[in-house]
Amino acid sequence: MKLPTLDTLSTIRTDGSRSFVHPADVKGRLTSLKKLVAFVLLVVYAALPWIPVNGYPAVFLDVQERRFHFMGLTLAMQDLWVGFFLITGLAFSLFYVTALFGRLWCGWTCPYTVFLEHVYRRIERLIDGDATARRRLEDAPWTKSKVARRVFKHGVFLFVSAVIAHIFLSYFVSLGKLYEMMKGSPSEHLMAFGVMAFMTGALYFAFSWFREQFCIILCPYGRLQSALTDDHSVIVGYDQKRGEPRGKVGSTTGSCIDCRRCVQVCPTGIDIRQGMQLECIGCAACVDACDDIMIKLKRPTGLVRYDSYVGLHGGKTKIIRPRIVLYTLLLFLGAGAFLFSVSRLSSMNASAVRMIGAPFYVADGTLRNQFLIRVINKHNSPSTYRLEIVGGMPPQLNVAGFVERLQLPALGEEQKTLVLSMPESAFTEPFKLQVKVTDEVHGDTVTTRVMEFLGPDSKLKSKAPLNAKDFIQ
Repeated sequence: MKLPTLDTLSTIRTDGSRSFVHPADVKGRLTSLKKLVAFVLLVVYAALPWIPVNGYPAVFLDVQERRFHFMGLTLAMQDLWVGFFLITGLAFSLFYVTALFGRLWCGWTCPYTVFLEHVYRRIERLIDGDATARRRLEDAPWTKSKVARRVFKHGVFLFVSAVIAHIFLSYFVSLGKLYEMMKGSPSEHLMAFGVMAFMTGALYFAFSWFREQFCIILCPYGRLQSALTDDHSVIVGYDQKRGEPRGKVGSTTGSCIDCRRCVQVCPTGIDIRQGMQLECIGCAACVDACDDIMIKLKRPTGLVRYDSYVGLHGGKTKIIRPRIVLYTLLLFLGAGAFLFSVSRLSSMNASAVRMIGAPFYVADGTLRNQFLIRVINKHNSPSTYRLEIVGGMPPQLNVAGFVERLQLPALGEEQKTLVLSMPESAFTEPFKLQVKVTDEVHGDTVTTRVMEFLGPDSKLKSKAPLNAKDFIQ
């Protein structure tokens, strides 16, 4: 493997071909903590579809029924505007963490890193051995033993990819429905089968071959970090003042003995001693690797450590600084907007829209307007709703098709046609009405948007009928 430089990627050889990275194993306090975090995240990912909350999985994106369940909160399609605050809040939280701790997200909690480092590369270590054995096997000629080992490893990769894809699919169809699909023919549910097959293939390609190239080449977050961090952001760095000049053990030079252990354990193949680089994902493998060497040499640890650029150059890191204060205020403002949005959600949704067609109809001296009333029960239990028309209703107005009480099952909905009519002679100008819907079980009340009763323009009605002369200028 060529020595990493700042001018070229260490994963690309001089002839342009791919050089696979085989990071060595490392042990240490940060590595142990990182494994624990990854284990918790993997358990959460696999367990969420199994955990029932209010009768539904903890996270269930029911696309078919257009219902989205998050930890007991059920959102209908009409409530997806709340998702704007959720998604932007998560994105801004990531930026906030980056301003404080650099790419800590990438190295510790990013799903891609968790699956690659703690699932696929763990499997590879069990089958192919440590980094030295893997490199030796990669350079060895193709024998029956190598072919068998490769087939077995990639078979396991494919199986794990299929398991991850099925769990992902269960977030959208539920585990029960997924199990029914698995028992049936793929032709009976081509869409779901296609999604699962695509996900399996994409995961297998990414984690068996593309690997760290995603973090280096495709991931846009790595490109944003230079704009989100400053000299006081805590990153993984090398203490040049203490480490340089490098020399052998026993010499009077700096603490770094140029063992290149930090390079050997890096999952993206960089040399952290060359400074902050876009390829660094802040995983801290080099921190534990260097600390292990320093302990063996009976030297102080921390030659490679989590610190800011200022701290690595002898200064004092400032956690509280203007951009962090601003980010904190914006974060609390966003969180407040999200909580307010959630508090405005109701256990039901009601709407009233004019039916497709002409805005009004006139027949036999009767003026008629038609509306469609829709009531949705967003609660996970049956409920009864009381409906009433509110507004300035003329005494001549006749109401047909209107029901005063509806009973809806859990997450059910119903549409009713509302026909309003009155003598054409009694109509003078448009007037407005609304439908008020009250949930008799949960006590919520929703008032629909204004319905406007329309008719012929009263000014035109007072004029004499038009004839051909009216159109001659």
